[in-house]
Amino acid sequence: MLRTANIGVCDIREAAARERAASTAGNRPLFYFRFGVDQALPQERRTPVTPSSSSRYHRRRSSGSRDERYRSDVHTEAVQAALAKHKERKMAVPMPSKRRSLVVQTSMDAYTPPDTSSGSEDEGSVQGDSQGTPTSSQGSINMEHWISQAIHGSTTSTTSSSSTQSGGSGAAHRLADVMAQTHIENHSAPPDVTTYTSEHSIQVERPQGSTARVAPKYGNAELMETGDGVPVSSRVSAKIQQLVNTLKRPKRPPLREFFVDDFEELLEVQQPDPNQPKPEGAQMLAMRGEQLGVVTNWPPSLEAALQRWGTISPKAPCLTTMDTNGKPLYILTYGKLWTRSMKVAYNILHKLGTKQEPMVRPGDRVTLVFPNNDPAAFMVAFYGCLLAEVVPVPIEVPLTRKDAGSQQIGFLLGSCGVTVALTSDACHKGLPKSPTGEIPQFKGWPKLLWFVTESKHLSKPPRDWFPHIKDANNDTAYIEYKTCKDGSVLGVTVTRIALLTHCQALTQACGYTEAETIVNVLDFKKDVGLWHGILTSVMNMMHVISIPYSLMKVNPLSWIQKVCQYKAKVACVKSRDMHWALVAHRDQRDINLSSLRMLIVADGANPWSISSCDAFLNVFQSKGLRQEVICPCASSPEALTVAIRRPTDDSNQPPGRGVLSMHGLTYGVIRVDSEEKLSVLTVQDVGLVMPGAIMCSVKPDGIPQLCKTDEIGELCVCAIATGTSYYGLSGMTKNTFEVFPMTSSGGPITEYPFIRTGLLGFIGPGGLVFVIGKMDGLMVVSGRRHNADDIVATALAVEPMKFVYRGRIAVFSVSVLHDERIVIVAEQRPDSTEEDSFQWMSRVLQAIDSIHQVGVYCLALVPANTLPKTPLGGIHLSETKQLFLEGSLHPCNVLMCPHTCVTNLPKPRQKQPEIGPASVMVGNLVSGKRIAQASGRDLGQIEDNDQARKFLFLSEVLQWRAQTTPDHVLYTLLNCRGTIANSLTCVQLHKRAEKIAVMLMERGHLQDGDHVALVYPPGIDLIAAFYGCLYAGCVPITVRPPHPQNIATTLPTVKMIVEVSRSACLMTTQLICKLLRSREAAAAVDVRTWPPVLDTDDLPKKRPAQIYKPSNPDTLAYLDFSVSTTGMLAGVKMSHAATSAFCRSIKLQCELYPSREVAICLDPYCGLGFVLWCLCSVYSGHQSILIPPSELETNPALWLLAVSQYKVRDTFCSYSVMELCTKGLGSQTESLKARGLDLSRVRTCVVVAEERPRIALTQSFSKLFKDLGLHPRAVSTSLGCRVNLAICLQGTSGPDPTTVYVDMRALRHDRVRLVERGSPHSLPLMESGKILPGVRIIIANPETKGPLGDSHLGEIWVHSTHNASGYFTIYGDESLQSDHFNSRLSFGDTQTIWARTGYLGFLRRTELTDANGERHDALYVVGALDEAMELRGMRYHPIDIETSVIRAHKSITECAVFTWTNLLVVVVELDGSEQEALDLVPLVTNVVLEEHYLIVGVVVVVDIGVIPINSRGEKQRMHLRDGFLADQLDPIYVAYNM
Repeated sequence: MLRTANIGVCDIREAAARERAASTAGNRPLFYFRFGVDQALPQERRTPVTPSSSSRYHRRRSSGSRDERYRSDVHTEAVQAALAKHKERKMAVPMPSKRRSLVVQTSMDAYTPPDTSSGSEDEGSVQGDSQGTPTSSQGSINMEHWISQAIHGSTTSTTSSSSTQSGGSGAAHRLADVMAQTHIENHSAPPDVTTYTSEHSIQVERPQGSTARVAPKYGNAELMETGDGVPVSSRVSAKIQQLVNTLKRPKRPPLREFFVDDFEELLEVQQPDPNQPKPEGAQMLAMRGEQLGVVTNWPPSLEAALQRWGTISPKAPCLTTMDTNGKPLYILTYGKLWTRSMKVAYNILHKLGTKQEPMVRPGDRVTLVFPNNDPAAFMVAFYGCLLAEVVPVPIEVPLTRKDAGSQQIGFLLGSCGVTVALTSDACHKGLPKSPTGEIPQFKGWPKLLWFVTESKHLSKPPRDWFPHIKDANNDTAYIEYKTCKDGSVLGVTVTRIALLTHCQALTQACGYTEAETIVNVLDFKKDVGLWHGILTSVMNMMHVISIPYSLMKVNPLSWIQKVCQYKAKVACVKSRDMHWALVAHRDQRDINLSSLRMLIVADGANPWSISSCDAFLNVFQSKGLRQEVICPCASSPEALTVAIRRPTDDSNQPPGRGVLSMHGLTYGVIRVDSEEKLSVLTVQDVGLVMPGAIMCSVKPDGIPQLCKTDEIGELCVCAIATGTSYYGLSGMTKNTFEVFPMTSSGGPITEYPFIRTGLLGFIGPGGLVFVIGKMDGLMVVSGRRHNADDIVATALAVEPMKFVYRGRIAVFSVSVLHDERIVIVAEQRPDSTEEDSFQWMSRVLQAIDSIHQVGVYCLALVPANTLPKTPLGGIHLSETKQLFLEGSLHPCNVLMCPHTCVTNLPKPRQKQPEIGPASVMVGNLVSGKRIAQASGRDLGQIEDNDQARKFLFLSEVLQWRAQTTPDHVLYTLLNCRGTIANSLTCVQLHKRAEKIAVMLMERGHLQDGDHVALVYPPGIDLIAAFYGCLYAGCVPITVRPPHPQNIATTLPTVKMIVEVSRSACLMTTQLICKLLRSREAAAAVDVRTWPPVLDTDDLPKKRPAQIYKPSNPDTLAYLDFSVSTTGMLAGVKMSHAATSAFCRSIKLQCELYPSREVAICLDPYCGLGFVLWCLCSVYSGHQSILIPPSELETNPALWLLAVSQYKVRDTFCSYSVMELCTKGLGSQTESLKARGLDLSRVRTCVVVAEERPRIALTQSFSKLFKDLGLHPRAVSTSLGCRVNLAICLQGTSGPDPTTVYVDMRALRHDRVRLVERGSPHSLPLMESGKILPGVRIIIANPETKGPLGDSHLGEIWVHSTHNASGYFTIYGDESLQSDHFNSRLSFGDTQTIWARTGYLGFLRRTELTDANGERHDALYVVGALDEAMELRGMRYHPIDIETSVIRAHKSITECAVFTWTNLLVVVVELDGSEQEALDLVPLVTNVVLEEHYLIVGVVVVVDIGVIPINSRGEKQRMHLRDGFLADQLDPIYVAYNM
């Protein structure tokens, strides 16, 4: 999407063509290096340096400080030019919506002190803030306005922020009503925002009766009308439309070939670009450094050098330390260093432990923990260890118990067997202490004895004790720690001979002489700072001026001042120190750098250091700095110094540079480019190979084969002066320290091993070494290599001063869907607005796309100073990546671009035409498989003494029971305390029903066949009212009463059912009567249009003249209304015959007799729940213990306690009830056991459901209550739907429910592939109970209506005497009716009439046997056809995506997905602080890509309880969709993925 005329691409292709033409001519120069100072500096730097120009430089740079490793004016110009090309296009990215509480920024004062990665304070930001920054919410509103204008031709006025609560504004309520009445029904394709229809105005059920879930809050949304006058909210729809338009733009070219991901789901595999540059040079030759000359007076070991200088020149200064004012704090002489080191050596060996059992012996490892401002104490301790032949392991001072990366340091110390830590007095005092004064054990660290090395704490060695000074040998001298890309810490061992040889090589390369003065700004504990400032300096009796980091922060010029003051010959710095000096130097008059003969740039290997070097020279040339003094070097922990530029006296010999095509570099090929191009990398040489070393470059991956001369490889070195191993890790050591580079013919180039340096580069003309990046920073995206540092540089070049806080940017890659994806995390300035950050993010995407031709997967902004830091204040990369992946980075802005980056998705599925019937049917086989059909037991053949069978009608069964067993209790209702609230015997129910019948006939004046709405809470009144209707010949409809706390959303549903069912009258209790007439009710619906309302609390005292008896069993007994999960309200007609058959089928399946008790914890308003609550007891005579689910909210244990107390064998519940028990009683099983709760008598616990069994919930319920005696096999589920209220139900006899594992990817292609448990992409499916007696099932293809074979996925069709007889609708939609209730197969058995359930599933014949001795056919439900989403030609079930998303982060409690204009929208409920909301966006996107190969279009983070759930515990996804589009969800955050 962000790809336009890519700048530089065409130019590069032309350049490549030119190069090919030149090479055919046979005279192509491989490198085009320019020499001569003049050309070496870019245009703007060629002006002769005068004070005015340098001050101009200063003014330009001082506006804000950033991490200057990456500064490059040329690159900044390139980036700005690239962005200028994008300027013509309006910003097409929809801005995320944010709740206001997330937007308001804290003021600067609230932030932590500025971080340590920067020297000068931010001058720019502090004063700006004192005037009060405009709050960013205004920014976001203007932005919204701008976007909506861009889309709607600037007709809408400024929209309000979505989070403002509607303070009773009428518009919002009107909108809520309008949206509640509008439902989009469009099964074939998801509705498009542009054609928004409202043919069916069917209303949707809202969560009711449950106070546990908060009612959704609605914001005030602005109304906008579409073409046909339907109101939609401008904001969400506009943004989605904008997103859709953006995504329609041409993307990167799709990839051609595919690789098979162990199944037919084909993931595209990157094919090499035929035009990609390939290396064309000859095979390189290994480069040999000059001979390491042995000077006569070089010492035989470093300790010998120390002894020599300590005895012959004891007064010579060795090290001068500085305080924070830049005053000399302390001068350590060689004499003091020698005597104190001896003292330390003696004490380590003789004063720790006992004489017989010393704690430290020669060869043991000890750790050195010294702060950065105390080099003297460190130096004494280090040389003390060398003299004692103990191995020092220098590390950083742990500041807290949970420093970033500190745990890994602990692992290193543990693996080195460290038991003693040497430290200074001040450092020891500053360590965190426990209340008893002990130093706590840091996380992951071994137990350490802390030993202070200050002289005053040590005992004097005896006169006759001297350290044993040997010649350098192969024993380990010291271990330097190294942090890897993944955050693990390794210890590189350096032997005594390597240490000495390295000092000799540095002395020779740098031309060090005795008593020279050297200024060191670097960390003296490791790397270049240690090698020059602690080791080589002692070998040559040099004087080191050590500048602590804390002084540099106060005075960035301090090192330059010390060079002048001490007339230092050498300085060791990093490019950032040069940059800070540039920013701070205010035309200082007295600076003179002519004494410097060598300025060592320690990070000279970073290609971006060149600009600091150039700029520094540009400014300080007038102060006596000579160009040839600047000496970049390359180093690595493994190979020590890899290369260093030699100081020359010849100022005519300019440094080498190469201007390389970045496009070429991504393919590992060196192509010279002109500096006018945008995507180039300018590199400087880091000098020559070290004396006594051999260098070559090998291919970065695979076998170490020598590179060609124009190919980038990993530099490898063969020398004595290198590390020898990773301590204790032989495998990794072999891969790094024992590499044998191979020639193209396959032979090694020498018999000596080389060491991988971890640096990427090449050896140019004249043996100059060039480094273009580190192996650690390499990201291989779709086969092209990008360097993290280069991406950082490009991001910083996008308005760098303005936005990123101190240049703190982290770039790393994460692996998603078989490829690396680039993630950028930046700290934003505290005063930046939403609009700033969003604009910056869009521009960074464009810049990186133009310059690197690579998409960014995720861009996250975090508040200033919040990223984990390394000890010296940089960003701790691996820790940042870890936080990102585990969702605890807490960004304040996120932009994901999966649509742009992910190009390796599987091909969209093309549906194959079905095979015709003729070639398929052979007897009962479908293409070689048994036809998938099964049936329950035959009702006609079952012999039993069922007395109720002789009656056709339930009203007759009740009368018969009232005569024969008048006092037998049928119903017992429990209250929340578990005591009996009410009960009904046969005769009581009969008498009550008679009175209600009289009331209907006399007060209601109803005729037989009239419809009556029963609006009752779950209980006994409802049952009596139902039979009263039957006695009067009326048709009852049970309706859930409105929720008193939520009338506005629940009453319209009641009103709708009453109207749609054409109820002539409404019966209810006195309490609900009042509620229906209340003021709140009048606000929600038009109360004048209610039918007559009868209050059954006041019944007449007389009996009816006669009880109505229907003339025909096929007449209507009752209507069953229910809202489906897709938000459709559907009523079905149940005849008397079907009702009786239904009751008989359940009686036989569950073996129900008058002596039984059954506990029911269900809502009694529709489906099987209603039948069990109201009908079954009357038919079978068993006692039903009724537990209203709403009572469980006050007492979650109510249901299980009742089951235990009444010793119930069979119980029925809903998923909501099971979830409530699992969550609410999880920690209480012990106390319930103590209360005597015993579930061991339960043989069936059936979850009444109309969906795929929720196996995770049933299993956790079984596991949780196993200790209370619940048999794991007791828990099962049932399956019902609109056409047949119960198809399957576990029952008492027959095999236990089985579980199979199917391949989720095959399901998307409508195929069933059985796999082993635990195999990747496996999905467990539990059988939905046993098929009820009298029910026949067949699996048919929903499109062709042909029968399918065993284990094939298709629609479940059902034929049964208790099928409903049709929909009851006001529309009279006949086609739907005949299709759903009267379907026939297209071939095979074309006579039977089937009802289509609308559920996809499959039948599988198992090895188990049924009660009747047949092999058992198990039915597995996959999901509803209505719910399924068709994306990329494949069928997805929302529940599968939701399950993945809920697993993605601990704070996601619930999730619902739906599609809108073919975009996948994921709504997640956040259980945590709003700060975590943005953490979820990348995790949700990742998991859906990884597990489902889908790109999420929109991620919506909402509060708990916003996703509406119906009484069966099913998510109302379409209702949620309407709420989202109408802008009614008040989301915390909405992310639009690009």
